[in-house]
Amino acid sequence: MGPVYIVGAGPGDPDLITVRGNALLRSADVLVYTGSLVNPALVTRSPAAVKVNSHGMRLADLVDLMEEHARAGKTVVRLHSGDPSLFGAIVEQIAGLRDRGIDVAIVPGVSSMNAAAAALQTQLTLKDVAEALIVARPAGKTLEADEIRELSRHRATLVIFLGTERMEEVLSRVACPPSTPAAVVYHASWPDEKVVTGTVADVAGKARAAGITRTALLIIGGVVDPASSERRRSVLYS
Repeated sequence: MGPVYIVGAGPGDPDLITVRGNALLRSADVLVYTGSLVNPALVTRSPAAVKVNSHGMRLADLVDLMEEHARAGKTVVRLHSGDPSLFGAIVEQIAGLRDRGIDVAIVPGVSSMNAAAAALQTQLTLKDVAEALIVARPAGKTLEADEIRELSRHRATLVIFLGTERMEEVLSRVACPPSTPAAVVYHASWPDEKVVTGTVADVAGKARAAGITRTALLIIGGVVDPASSERRRSVLYS
C-alpha cells in the first residue's frame, strides 16, 4: 500500500506544475482535486479512472475516500492549488490518514504569490526595500481575529491571501502610509489574469473598477513599485 500523494498544482497555468507533480498526475488511479481552484486542464491531463471534486466534502468523508482507494492498492493523488503548505488545510488530512495507518507524501507546488510576483515583474524581497516577506490572511468565517495591522508595521512585503472580498476593510486597517505601493493580482498565471497597481489609498477602487471581486492576491510594499524606492544595487552583480 503506497502513500497518498498531496501534490501542489501550481498557481493556474498547467505548465507550472512541477515535473514530479506532473508525473504523479499522469500515473494516478484516483484524483481528488480542489474544485475550481485547480485548472481543469490538469484534471483532464490525468488518466485516473476515479476523479472527485472535493468542493463541499467533509473532512471525514474525504479521508474515508482516500483511505478506501489507498488500501485497494491504488495510486491516490490529492491535488491542491498553488503550494499545499500555504493555506492548504493539509495538516488535518495528514493526521486523519496517519491515524488510519496511511502514509502521506507531499510534493510542493508553485504558489500563486510567486506567479503574482512574476506578473508584476518584481521580487518579493528586495535589498533596501523589503528584506522580509509576510504571508497573512484576514479574519473571516474561519478565522476569528488577525494581526494584519500589527504585521503591516514591519518593513516587509505583505502578501494577503483570501482577502479579495474584504479588500477595502483590510486596506483601511494597515498601519503603513496611504502612499505605500500596493497591487491586486487576479488569477495569476491564468489566461484571464489581471494586474492592478496603485497605493494603499487607491488600489481597492482600481481593482473593483477592473471587475475583481474574488480569487486575487493583495500585495503591499515597496517591491510593487521598486523604481519609486531609494535602494542600493544588489552586491550580487556589483
